[in-house]
Amino acid sequence: MRALTRKLLRDAWHYRGQMTAIAAVVACGIATFVALRSMHGHLRGSQRAYYASARFADVFAPVRRAPLRVVQELQALRGVANVDARIVADVVADVPRLAEPAVVRLVSVPVPRTTSLNEVHLSEGRWPVPANEDEVVASRAFAAANGLALGDSIGVVLNGRWRWLRIVGTGVSPEYVYEIAAASLFPDNRRFGVLWMGRASLAAAFDLAGAFNDLALTLAPGVVPASVLEAVDTLLAPFGSVGAYPRADQVSHQFLEGEIDETQVTSIILPAIFLAVTAFLLHVVLSRLVGMQREQIATLKAFGYGNVAIARHYLALAMVPVAGGVVAGTLFGLWFASRLAVVYARFYQFPSAAFVPDWTIAAAAAAIGVGAGVLGALGAVMRGGSLPPAEAMRPEAPARFRRGALESLLALVTRSPRHAIVARNLARRPGKTVLAIAGLALAGGLVIATQGMFDAVDFIKMLQFDVVERGDLTVTFREPQRAQSVRDIAREVGVLEAEGFRVVPVRVRHHAATYRTAILVYPSDAALRRVVAMDRSIRRVPAEGILLSESLALRIGARRGDQVQLEWLEGTRAVTTVIVSGTNRDMLGSAAYMAPDAMQQLQGGVPLYSGAIVRADPRRLDTLYARLKAMPAVSGVAVRRAMLDSFERTIAESFTISLAFTLGFACVIAAGIVYNGARVALSERGRELASLRILGFTRGEVAGMLLGEQAALTIASFPVAFAVAYAFSWLIAARFESALFRIPIVARPATYLFGAVAVSIAAVLSAIIVRRRIDRLDLVAVLKTRE
Repeated sequence: MRALTRKLLRDAWHYRGQMTAIAAVVACGIATFVALRSMHGHLRGSQRAYYASARFADVFAPVRRAPLRVVQELQALRGVANVDARIVADVVADVPRLAEPAVVRLVSVPVPRTTSLNEVHLSEGRWPVPANEDEVVASRAFAAANGLALGDSIGVVLNGRWRWLRIVGTGVSPEYVYEIAAASLFPDNRRFGVLWMGRASLAAAFDLAGAFNDLALTLAPGVVPASVLEAVDTLLAPFGSVGAYPRADQVSHQFLEGEIDETQVTSIILPAIFLAVTAFLLHVVLSRLVGMQREQIATLKAFGYGNVAIARHYLALAMVPVAGGVVAGTLFGLWFASRLAVVYARFYQFPSAAFVPDWTIAAAAAAIGVGAGVLGALGAVMRGGSLPPAEAMRPEAPARFRRGALESLLALVTRSPRHAIVARNLARRPGKTVLAIAGLALAGGLVIATQGMFDAVDFIKMLQFDVVERGDLTVTFREPQRAQSVRDIAREVGVLEAEGFRVVPVRVRHHAATYRTAILVYPSDAALRRVVAMDRSIRRVPAEGILLSESLALRIGARRGDQVQLEWLEGTRAVTTVIVSGTNRDMLGSAAYMAPDAMQQLQGGVPLYSGAIVRADPRRLDTLYARLKAMPAVSGVAVRRAMLDSFERTIAESFTISLAFTLGFACVIAAGIVYNGARVALSERGRELASLRILGFTRGEVAGMLLGEQAALTIASFPVAFAVAYAFSWLIAARFESALFRIPIVARPATYLFGAVAVSIAAVLSAIIVRRRIDRLDLVAVLKTRE
């Protein structure tokens, strides 16, 4: 075995504690990269394969009622490949063993089965047959959540008639990969589902024989949706179109794309932070190792080893923990990805959720890990290789010392030589002191920022379900109704209070920018659903003009006082102009708000309402639920308590797992940085500490000097860690901001305390290990050698 190989093994074993700590940090970064990148690839691959095989539509267009003859004209449009004219309707359902009303979306399918767009993949059972008009295929997630088996029935009101629909199969569709009700953020598969039903049966139920109310179409290869939307809108306008929209705005696709984008962003940000810390640790450890091994380097050069051979030796030493971390991190990351795939399968409905490892990601992770290691070690390796033998034989020049401000300040409160030595060591090597504080601050900031994500989730829950949503139920009408319908709801048994609201689909234009959204019409003094900013301030809907969410205002480049153009996507589809009276930093969505009177001035006619928000008597909820299930005019009922349960369940099943692992990784990194700092300090100052023992200082006093220095560095890092945590939180919030939601930057004092305590615990554990090594210090051996 070559001498340098033996030295490499000996050094790796000698510094095994520090090598293990670095390997743990590398493993955290690699595991995060492999797991999240694998999830990104898994979701993207599943999405592309499923969309292609199921012929997922490129454009969608809801319409009130259009004759089937229009399909031929649509088919003839340039760029259109296939057209599927369907019937789609939301109805309230009575599901066995569920007290609250559920909402099911009925979607027509060809019976007998033929090829169509948005093909339903049968998971079990069979397709409905023409002879049985009440047979349906239920969405797999809805059936599973409610324990529905083949042959079970669901009660619904179809166009005023009570019907029982029998489940003969379960399936999934690319249109409902993320199966979610309108205006919801998280899926509630118990209370919302999809039923695919024969077209003839649905047409008869909704009086749509020879007509359709929903359109899906695919485009020829290379055709962009924007070039077709206007033509589709023009053709469907006479039939009550509410505006064609591309796949990018389809709800399920939007959520799935958002999740894929998040995994991509997360798979870059978090590993980048972890691996930057790895590079920092390697730089610190190797820099000090080279400084301590100056004599060995000189001896090696005296025996004929060249600069390249010595540089290669120290680079190989740096790769020892990196290699261990890459292997451990890759294996753990793949296992974690397989577990995440199971969690994702509960939320995203693909025909198959089998996870297949992508070894190219593992190879990329290895390359990134080695690259971070080389980057961190490069400076120290070059310095070690370039040391002239004569200079290396000399001990490193002692640092110049003069009484500094820190020691002078300390002298005002204590004359203890131990305290003076601690202050002197911190002041005479400011570069190392700053690096040590920076490393500790990185670790603390990472812990605080990760824990702060839990605070953000709690804040979102509090803001949405305590401050914004204050009603118990949201009742949605099938068609906009007059105020009398809201008053009728208010008179129902169990209703304590009811407020009407309106949702109007519009296309907002400002200069060349256009965005399809909805105007939410609330009374200025609304009490059951309010407009709230992210700072928890309540915003009154202005009596005149329009209030834009900040996200929408940024998208179209509008500011307060600007005029924006509104194209109503219902009725006559008139275009009008309105002044922006303000903006609001919403947490969810990109909507606009108007007062009823302001809307009335623009649209004319009698005031209409899309539904009512209800405050209910909890003792009479069952009676109220039974009444709502039987109302033909009601197409949906959302229960605030159920939405909150869904939010908490989703958070518990998805975010909590990911955040808990990330927090665990952050704590490992904190421990790695603190332990390395303490061990390097002990290695550097072993000779000095042994000299102090010879001069009569006790073990406790000597340990107090070294560990006191580490304690001072740890405490000094806390304010910096708080600033680093805010920077990390801002970066995460900025990168995750989307049209659907914004992540607030929230960190409670307890979270900052948690971060400080986590780093302190790591420091105390490291101090215990270092203290044991100080107690076992062989004074003679230490004084004979510089290591």
